[in-house]
Formats: sequence, C-alpha cells, structure tokens
Amino acid sequence: MSVKDVAQKIEPKMKKCLEAFQHEITTIRTGKATTTLLDRVKVEAYGQQMPLKQVGNVSVQDAHTLMVQVWDKSMVSATEKAIRDANLGLNPAAEGQSIRVSIPPLTEERRKEFVKLTKKFGEDSKVSLRNLRRDMIQDIEKLEKAKAVSEDEKNKGKKDADDLLHKYEKLLMDMITAKEKEIMAV
Repeated sequence: MSVKDVAQKIEPKMKKCLEAFQHEITTIRTGKATTTLLDRVKVEAYGQQMPLKQVGNVSVQDAHTLMVQVWDKSMVSATEKAIRDANLGLNPAAEGQSIRVSIPPLTEERRKEFVKLTKKFGEDSKVSLRNLRRDMIQDIEKLEKAKAVSEDEKNKGKKDADDLLHKYEKLLMDMITAKEKEIMAV
C-alpha cells in the first residue's frame, strides 16, 4: 500500500461526508415547499417510528404547499401529529386521506435559527472531515513504521492530507454560504 492508495481510500469518504451534509441541509426550511423538508419526520406507525416516506407520498402542490397522500387511512391523524410535532413550524391540515401542509413565510428570528442549524450541521461535517484526515495521516505513519514508505513520502502524504482537507472544507463552506443566502432571502 502506498500513500496514494491511502488518499484514494479516504477521498470517497470525504465526498460522502459532503453528500450527507447536502442531504441534511435540504431538510432545513427556506420558505419554499420542497419534499425533502419532511424527510426527518418520523411517524408512530404500527408500534414503531417510521419515516414519513414509508407512510405516504409527499408532493409539492405549489411554491408554498406540500401535499402528503397517506396510504393507510388510519395513519392520517398520526401523520398529521408527527408533522406538527417535528419542530418545523408547520401546521398540517387533514383533508380526507391527504394532508395539506402550508409553508408559512419565515420570520427573521426563525431564519436566524435555521442559519445556526445550518452552521451546526456544517461544523459536524468539518469534524468528520478532520477525522478522516487524521485517519489518513495515521495510516501513512503506519506505513512509514512498517518501512513501506520513506520519511519524505510520509511528509508529502501529510501535506496531501491537509490539501485534501482544505479542498473539501472549502466546498463545505461554499455549501453553507449558499444555504445561508437561500434561507435569508426574503
């Protein structure tokens, strides 16, 4: 195994970290209706917590309205309660076997809360990226101890790990900034 192999092993994990962050921030409300807004909602169904996607179909009706088509009539009230209790600031209304979820405009205070939440998710992702860099450096040091790489290669590998971290941290910061702008847009 070489330093290059270690980097090739870590980089896909860093990409996955960014993808996870991207998915996480899509669940943050921006004032527009998106189906991912309800991704984190868990419904008490059949004695266990189930993701909303497994209880019904979520669709965007217009820019400020989501429609949840619940598959089982008996789950409508539980689904409505789960959406209301999800701390998203939404007030669902049941209409037969469907639930209409109006997306109210965000207040300035709520926007700032969502920006903080975005930054928190970003910080968690940064920690994950740094842990991956640490793992890469440890793997490189193990290779040096096993005499598989020279000290120069080890130092170059550490620099490569730092460069990789900076590259992904910059991408992460760009994503955070874009989401903040989206949230703060009135």
